[in-house]
Amino acid sequence: ADIAVSVGRTGVLTPVAVLQPVPIGGVSVSHATLHNAAEIKRKDIRIGDWVVVQRAGDVIPQLVMPVIERRTGNERLFQMPERCPVCWSSTERTPGQVAVRCTGGLACHAQLVYKIQHFGSRRAMAIEHLGERVCNELVARNLVRDVADLYYLQRDSLLTIDRFATRSADNLLKAIATSRKQPFERLLFGLGIPEVGEITARLLVAHFGSLAAIAAASYEELCAIPSIGSEIASELRYFLAEPHNLAVIAKLNSAGLQLFKPRSADFGPLAGHELVFTGTLTSMPRDQARQLVESLGGRTAESITRRTTEVVAGEQAGSKLAKARDAGITIIKEEDFFSWVTQLQANQRAKEDAK
Repeated sequence: ADIAVSVGRTGVLTPVAVLQPVPIGGVSVSHATLHNAAEIKRKDIRIGDWVVVQRAGDVIPQLVMPVIERRTGNERLFQMPERCPVCWSSTERTPGQVAVRCTGGLACHAQLVYKIQHFGSRRAMAIEHLGERVCNELVARNLVRDVADLYYLQRDSLLTIDRFATRSADNLLKAIATSRKQPFERLLFGLGIPEVGEITARLLVAHFGSLAAIAAASYEELCAIPSIGSEIASELRYFLAEPHNLAVIAKLNSAGLQLFKPRSADFGPLAGHELVFTGTLTSMPRDQARQLVESLGGRTAESITRRTTEVVAGEQAGSKLAKARDAGITIIKEEDFFSWVTQLQANQRAKEDAK
């Protein structure tokens, strides 16, 4: 058996046994996953070994053990590569974890379809008409080699895609153009940095204000932020130190995307307010309510801190409501909250119209 390495859609490197085809249960088996380097070491499997293979559950080919008595001395120990076999970026293993991952992130072709789908998803850049089929076609035709290439697509190139008419191309291009206006926290989430979800992205944007400031922050500065632990800090440092990722971010900047929180967002009728939502909102999704607050210059958070100014209580509000009462924080019922922000919106529009 030989041992090759495949790169999954999230960048995890997986060793795979490459076998001389052997019939098992009526199926010719030529590959079997080896999971990770620790599993290979535990089973003492070497490159060039004869091996015992079975189909786990009559489905998945599984390498059971080497046939030690058939060893000739020419077998070689396996080592996980220091470079990604697809994009040649460096690989790394996060302390305490078994998996080894490509750090190429935004530029690794093996991860590209998944990265594009995540980048264009509803909670990130919200690019309509960018489904899995379209993503696969864009990558297969080499029209998109990283997520930033989306902003340089041309209609003529899109028309080369099967079943893609002028209207489909125009709709996609319009959706991509519209996504340029998405706020920085959505872009940060859309980059797909490991461990950086929507809430973490908002925390980072609120604290640093720009991607440049996040990239310049030390490990200790990142860890000092509430809810940002050592694992997230490490992932950020890895991601923002990788040259491929920095090159893609530079292309996004050139395409006109917001890599910072505009100063104007710090002003408005809710400037200085930090709201926490608890319970179930019935009037609109919580994400939409957060965006409403932020559009009025306010901030939102997931947990109550000394910066919290109001807590909005929906149905079945839980421990946050009790904590707010104990801390003497203003509690606003859902219906009162929406009446309040609706009036603030009207006042803001009236001021803009009067200018």
